[in-house]
Amino acid sequence: MRIAYDAGSGAAYIYLKEIGPNEVARTIAGEGEATGIQLDFDAGGRLIGIEVLDAAARLPREALR
Repeated sequence: MRIAYDAGSGAAYIYLKEIGPNEVARTIAGEGEATGIQLDFDAGGRLIGIEVLDAAARLPREALR
C-alpha cells in the first residue's frame, strides 16, 4: 500500500496495490458524509484504490508526507 498526495489539488490516492493502465473497471463515488471519496475496483470486484478529496482535512498528516 502507498499514498500519493497532491497538495495543489488537495487530493490523495491510496493504492492498495500497484494499478496498471485500464485496470480500474469500476468507480463508486461516496455519498453523504463520504462525498469526496471514490472507490476503484478491478474487473474481479476487488478494491484496488481509494481517492480522497480534501485529504488534509480527512487523513492524518503523517499519511500525507
